[in-house]
Amino acid sequence: MTEFLLAGLGLVILLLAGDTLVRGAVNLSLRLGIPALIVSLTIVAFGTSAPELLISISAILDGVPGLALGNVVGSNTANILLVLGIPALMSGLDTSQCDTRRNFVIMMVATLAFIGLAFAGPFTWWHGLILLAGLALMLGEAAWTARSHKRDSAATAALEELEDVEGADPDMPWWQIVVFLLLGLVGLPLGADLLVDSSVVIARSFGVSETAIGLTLVAVGTSLPELATTVMAALRRHAEVALGNVIGSNIFNLLGIIGVASLVGPIPVDAEILTFDLWIMLAASLLLIPFVYFRWVFGRVVGVVFTVLYLIYVISVLS
Repeated sequence: MTEFLLAGLGLVILLLAGDTLVRGAVNLSLRLGIPALIVSLTIVAFGTSAPELLISISAILDGVPGLALGNVVGSNTANILLVLGIPALMSGLDTSQCDTRRNFVIMMVATLAFIGLAFAGPFTWWHGLILLAGLALMLGEAAWTARSHKRDSAATAALEELEDVEGADPDMPWWQIVVFLLLGLVGLPLGADLLVDSSVVIARSFGVSETAIGLTLVAVGTSLPELATTVMAALRRHAEVALGNVIGSNIFNLLGIIGVASLVGPIPVDAEILTFDLWIMLAASLLLIPFVYFRWVFGRVVGVVFTVLYLIYVISVLS
């Protein structure tokens, strides 16, 4: 019971720290004139992926690298099936006006590259350099797009988009932005350490592998920031922010988190991940094709299907 309470405390700290980091980063970026969609695909995506990064690094340092890889693979699956499924179930997501084709292609390339490197595993420093190089290319392209937008748009255009981004406040003073950033940077490692240590104890007490715990319990926990952001975007009828956040987070998870974590230490790839979980992650990603290219609407029926598929996946991992 104590370990469950500590895991819950670590998760709460992670979520609060992630939220403050996102708020600080979003307002800093938008103060600089970066448009809402670009912020969703980069700053918000990175901020909501920060718990996964700290979890992965802590897991490797604590000698349970399987939890790190399971967390990333499980989080990407949860981001699509659960993080998009629940908001669609609640109010629907009208993605008919969203153009995320370029970023979806980047996500699919990152997914396929990640799977290829996993079969050449374990993940070591050279795998990490390849993944981080891909992330640098993606960020460079996003920065170029942001600069082009800033040149071609009036300053008021960026302000009009502020309401599209969760945590944006055009009146937030600079000192508050700095405080949010500092609180996020301090709280994230603290919460990650608590959650990892407690999850390992729980996994061993129930005879479940650290990888399975990473794929389920930790993955769902660290996907809560994405879920909160997406639910708010759905309620505000800003489907482009919701879809952009999920796609951006998945890219960061694959390229950034494992890229950085593999520089800290080698990450072995369990046989179960190679034969099952990676392909579930890929299949979930492919489910987005009709919504990205044919502008299907994420209605409540789709939300039910996505959520049920995720529950079936979790049961299969834990059984």
